Amino acid sequence: MKDKRKLLLVAITSIIVISMVGIGIYYWYNNTYYVSTDDARVAGDIVRVSPQISGKLMEFDAEEGDNLIKDQIIGRQEMINIPDSSIDLSVIRAPINGIVIKKQGTVGEMVSPGQALAVLVDPDKLYINANIEETKLRKIKQGQLVDITIDQYEGVKFTGKVKLIGLASNSTFSLLPNSTGGTFTKTVQRIPVKIEFDKNECDLLPGTNAVVKIHIN
Repeated sequence: MKDKRKLLLVAITSIIVISMVGIGIYYWYNNTYYVSTDDARVAGDIVRVSPQISGKLMEFDAEEGDNLIKDQIIGRQEMINIPDSSIDLSVIRAPINGIVIKKQGTVGEMVSPGQALAVLVDPDKLYINANIEETKLRKIKQGQLVDITIDQYEGVKFTGKVKLIGLASNSTFSLLPNSTGGTFTKTVQRIPVKIEFDKNECDLLPGTNAVVKIHIN
């Protein structure tokens, strides 16, 4: 009976040791050959549709989900005190090829230059924005291969390459102060890294979560 207990104890101890060794090897391998983060999202260059002059919005033919072509006429403003030679100023055009992800303009309202009537993004130029800890940044180089998984498409594997490494931490552009009062707590800063897809045939949504593994060796 004692021998059986002894063998059972040895077996349990061996399993624990093997498991710990396996976990250690797993983390060593991943830290040696990859830089990984789940602080990553699908992103795109956001472009706003804005009027050229101030005036009442008479027409606006753009809805969320519409695919627009660059310079396509999508709206018109009321013409007051505008010479016929400048009639094009009252025309609202799509600034890029893209899809409308947010409509903000309403016919009948007064609008002015710089006001966003709609927001566009080019679905063919989406990328991954990954935030990498500053302590790991020295391992990242432009052109490194990247394995990508996206929560929106569970089970689908994407690949890409490091395109651009940010020149400042995210906190640099924060509207909130870095420190208040007389206390200071040091936190690890994160640097944005832009990753381009090698190929993408899925309808990705900007802002959706992703996980990236950057090959460093």
